[in-house]
Amino acid sequence: MSTLNVRLAAMPWQALDMPSLPLGLLRASCRAAGREAPPCYHGNMHWAEFLLERSDGELGPNEYLEVAENGIFHGIGDFVFTGVLHGGDFGLAEFTDLLRRRGFDPGRALDMRPHAEEFIDLAAREILADEPDLVGFSSTFMQNVPSLALAARIKQYAPGVLTVLGGGNCDGPMGAALHRNYPCLDYVVRGEGEEIFPALLDAIERGAEPADLPGLCWRRDGKSVANPDRREPLPPGRIPMPDFDDWFELIESSPLEGHVQPKLVLESARGCWWGELHHCTFCGLNGSLMEFRSKAPERVLGEISHLVARHRTLDIIMVDNIIDNAYFTTLLPDIAALDWDLRIHYEVKANLTPAQIGALRDARVAHLQPGIESLSTRVLKLMDKGVDAIRNVRTLRDCHSAQLDTTWNLLFGFPGETDDDYWPLIRQLPALVHLQPPSDATPILLERFSPNFDRPELGFGRRRPAEIYRHVYDLPQRELEDLVYLFDSEELGILGEVVEALEEAIEEWKKRHHESSLLRVDFDGGILLEDRRSGWPVRDHHIEDPALVAAYRELEKGRSNRALLSKVDVPAQRLEAWLDELCDAGLVFREGDRFIALATTSVPVRIK
Repeated sequence: MSTLNVRLAAMPWQALDMPSLPLGLLRASCRAAGREAPPCYHGNMHWAEFLLERSDGELGPNEYLEVAENGIFHGIGDFVFTGVLHGGDFGLAEFTDLLRRRGFDPGRALDMRPHAEEFIDLAAREILADEPDLVGFSSTFMQNVPSLALAARIKQYAPGVLTVLGGGNCDGPMGAALHRNYPCLDYVVRGEGEEIFPALLDAIERGAEPADLPGLCWRRDGKSVANPDRREPLPPGRIPMPDFDDWFELIESSPLEGHVQPKLVLESARGCWWGELHHCTFCGLNGSLMEFRSKAPERVLGEISHLVARHRTLDIIMVDNIIDNAYFTTLLPDIAALDWDLRIHYEVKANLTPAQIGALRDARVAHLQPGIESLSTRVLKLMDKGVDAIRNVRTLRDCHSAQLDTTWNLLFGFPGETDDDYWPLIRQLPALVHLQPPSDATPILLERFSPNFDRPELGFGRRRPAEIYRHVYDLPQRELEDLVYLFDSEELGILGEVVEALEEAIEEWKKRHHESSLLRVDFDGGILLEDRRSGWPVRDHHIEDPALVAAYRELEKGRSNRALLSKVDVPAQRLEAWLDELCDAGLVFREGDRFIALATTSVPVRIK
């Protein structure tokens, strides 16, 4: 066969404000292999444009985002397209009932679903108009059913066009199950695709069987074959810089252009160095490739510099699961030296030091996702987070002081947790109202690849594929066991009254946060704590006694009563009474015999 005419596709529900990183990497990988960068069909963008037009503006980017963000662990995006894949009203009544039972309004999904059939048909015709020999799809989270629906329609119109599926949804047994159950897929790439995909194209052009390509699923005499997976992680030096040219050309002419603020999406590392040592019990996000690998700092700096200049975009989403600790003294100072008004997002471990927070701030990191997960040390130990509640509160406080926005969830539902782990926390949450609240209080989900999934002795031995999948895939349970990412299990951990109290306290925190502040101001050797928190009396607390000023400085680090006594010259009885006063005023957070001061510091707003 002559050189293949290749097209790539990213289907809903990929974010609208940034290009697809997998497609950008595959374009760059093909070019590195001596091929042309394949044109991309950005199905997420076209779907949002299609909805905007067909609904006369009723279903716009905000409604798309509502499904993309809120439906990710409930299969709502797959539900929108499953009627195209499996026919008519498949799953319609059952899934709608399931959402309502779980407290979700299915309205947006029900509004969108009638448009899915026409969109998939138009998408197939648009792609086939370029007469491709092969169409490659990347699928993560809710992109499975939209991708399968389009692949099936392409096969219906042009049976000779080859289809390839890859991405996080194809990792391990999931990819093999997708391949054997959906004949519309000729190939499924399991694992990292930067080198496998160009090698597959070469094999097809040579007419050779791809039996030597690790992890690949293909067909021999009509039967699905799954090649053994070597699981040798791709070294960072062989991961190319992504090519986003076609996406930025598209967004400039898109009717969505006025609705979204384009961002760059990059990666400086893969895997998780903490997970290699202590895999957080609930987390399955790294799949079967946990090994941590990071790019050389100069390489990351070069990619940032090149892509920012090329696309005139200052917002950067780093998709690393966790920042390389070495970057705090290498990459971040180099980014700071650029003196560009960047706005960078990074995921970090929650036990940040003041120096690390300063390095992030100076490097124009504007948003963090610290792995906080809980404000109970005992629950944090159950999930093997390697941090305690006092340190998590300190991180929230210090990030606020450094004007770093944070996003985090408060997780519950761990085997072994008790009501006593939560009531002391719930009573103190009003004192934290000035700090960044969690997005939600959320029961953990049982994810494939997590220790909770792989080790039944942790408490989740009784499990089954999540109910949502029965209504988006027309497959027997034995196949869903291999294909799906989320599983249902018996409810463990806290239940009932304490859950309701926790959720109510979090909602109240979110409601009051934006009108609250608790500020520490230094004056003439003393400390002023200016309390303007919603729900608390408006008060100015003065600390003038030098010994108590020193004690407060120690409390900012997080100290036990005993440690505090060893560091300051205050009689034990007086110190205990003073700590009680601070607790009553909500000026410290207490867990057991340890305390952390809650006031943030005044810092100037950086104006460039």
